[in-house]
Amino acid sequence: MANLTSKELTALEDQIKQEQVLVKKYKAMACLCNDNQLISELGCIAEKHQQHCDTLMTFLQ
Repeated sequence: MANLTSKELTALEDQIKQEQVLVKKYKAMACLCNDNQLISELGCIAEKHQQHCDTLMTFLQ
């Protein structure tokens, strides 16, 4: 794990949680849609936020 201060670690954890919330929200919105193009767009946005989350998680290793 990188040498992070407690403040940096807290901020990182908060950002990871926010990215996870966004992934869930966009996936949920996609499930509510009937338009295939919109479903695809929302899925892509969810994937981008998942990638952000995965990148942030690397700082905890």
